[in-house]
Amino acid sequence: MKNEVPQEFLVSDLVAAEVVTIIGSRRVGRPAQVLHQYFLDECEVEFVREALLREAMVHDLRYDGGLSIADCASLALMSRRGIRRIVPFDRDFDRARDVQRIH
Repeated sequence: MKNEVPQEFLVSDLVAAEVVTIIGSRRVGRPAQVLHQYFLDECEVEFVREALLREAMVHDLRYDGGLSIADCASLALMSRRGIRRIVPFDRDFDRARDVQRIH
């Protein structure tokens, strides 16, 4: 199935922090804590280091600041790993080239 959601997820610490913060601000602490634990227990979390952040800035310039640094770090990480499909939380990745948005 073309838009099938993968069973394994790779997430950067920037994305995890961003999403947990958003959920926490909308739904109070408990749902945010559950999501945080899910990321730690069920996902591969890539911690952004200097080299990846530099790569993210290349994407930031490519999209003229139209994507967040967390999104740009995701694009850099995807490029490193040869990943082309993403399950985003918003439509920002619609403008990203060579990325297939799932859901």
